[in-house]
Amino acid sequence: MNTFKKKRNFFRIIKDKSLSLFLIILASCTTTANQNNNPSPVTSKRDEEYIRPFHHLPDGTFRNPEGSIEREDYDFPWIKFTRERMAIKVNIPKDHVIKKEEAISQMNTLENEDAITWIGHSTFLIRIGEKTFITDPFFSPNAGPVELGPRRYVDPGIPLSKLPKIDFVLTTHNHYDHLDSETTKNFPFKKAKVIVPLKLGNFYKEFGFKDVTELDWYKEIYFDGIKVTLLPAIHWSKRQLFDRNKTLWGSFLIEYRGRKLLFCCDTAMGEVYKKLGREYGSIDIAFINIGAYQPKDIMKYSHASPEEALEIGRNLRAKKIIGMHWGTIVMSLEDPFEPPIKFKENAKNFGYDEKDAVLFKIGETK
Repeated sequence: MNTFKKKRNFFRIIKDKSLSLFLIILASCTTTANQNNNPSPVTSKRDEEYIRPFHHLPDGTFRNPEGSIEREDYDFPWIKFTRERMAIKVNIPKDHVIKKEEAISQMNTLENEDAITWIGHSTFLIRIGEKTFITDPFFSPNAGPVELGPRRYVDPGIPLSKLPKIDFVLTTHNHYDHLDSETTKNFPFKKAKVIVPLKLGNFYKEFGFKDVTELDWYKEIYFDGIKVTLLPAIHWSKRQLFDRNKTLWGSFLIEYRGRKLLFCCDTAMGEVYKKLGREYGSIDIAFINIGAYQPKDIMKYSHASPEEALEIGRNLRAKKIIGMHWGTIVMSLEDPFEPPIKFKENAKNFGYDEKDAVLFKIGETK
């Protein structure tokens, strides 16, 4: 944690606790913004020559797929929510994390095989076709600017310095628990190819990455026999006070020799997944968020519950679902270790054997 001493010293000068809470609320990745899922705006004569995709708005911002759940405007008690979230005590099960030496050994043993390693939260190593992807790399001690935002209660399963050679970086959206400035700054493989949704590329370029590709929904890129397609998700983007939905969000479909892996952006449940299932299914493995769903009246607009994750998987025609976005930081009010229990308990209700609702230990490679 020495890398962050300067940040800690800065944070100590913030003496006003109410200001700190306010900043945490602004920075927290759990807040949901007005999604602008209103009817399409009136188009000008010039616009008629170009059929604007539904998710593109005239002001250059983005919105969720047509028919997605729309946020109702009401006063949510954010200060109360933040206090309750910060007061949650985390009891980490003994088998939740494997020892660093074992994690590194597992990873190295399978380095020449197709395999998946869970580093924590939504950060995975995916090895397929002799290439290694890293998803939403988040290694910092907290998910927010400076020392604000939810703090990790477990270290990354593989330290940043021990990563294998990374060929591709996939980032689904710009929230702090998915797009981490310190990780990006100190990332050891800046020659890796970065693939991001629209308008997110400059973030990586500012940190010295040269090979950066932005994709719109349904657009794809090919390399060495691997195809990557960006697909819709029901979420939102915001990183600063005035940048709401100025960058796109989305899920990545990786295809190689007939196999399909879908790494989902944080998402709520919606009809779009039936459409994606018809057009892109069946999916061999879908990585779907199962944590950060309480209180339901606000989280339902951007995060799925474990049961909803299983329904999304079924709609996608996914053969296996890997539950992610849990077990690393406290973002919401459910017990931190409730998501995996509900995920396993409800698998059969959605047509899955328990073994096909897959959970990893932090640091584990399968």
